[in-house]
Amino acid sequence: MAFCMSFFISFILVSINRGYDHLFLSAWLKTWSQAFICAFFGAYFFPRVIQQIMRRINFVEKPLMIEKDLLVREEDNG
Repeated sequence: MAFCMSFFISFILVSINRGYDHLFLSAWLKTWSQAFICAFFGAYFFPRVIQQIMRRINFVEKPLMIEKDLLVREEDNG
């Protein structure tokens, strides 16, 4: 996921900002390598942080859970 997104977005942004010239490929590869590092760590850490934040929120309705490929409401056992 991080590979594809950083690849595509860096290509588009370098194309828009620099245009296509003899330095395009080197500029794009440099930008892509930096973008990939950021995207990889973002894709690794952000979901964990967001999940911790979501656990602290008291929802009015119980969130849906996936069980055997079906969405079901989490039962309150307490």
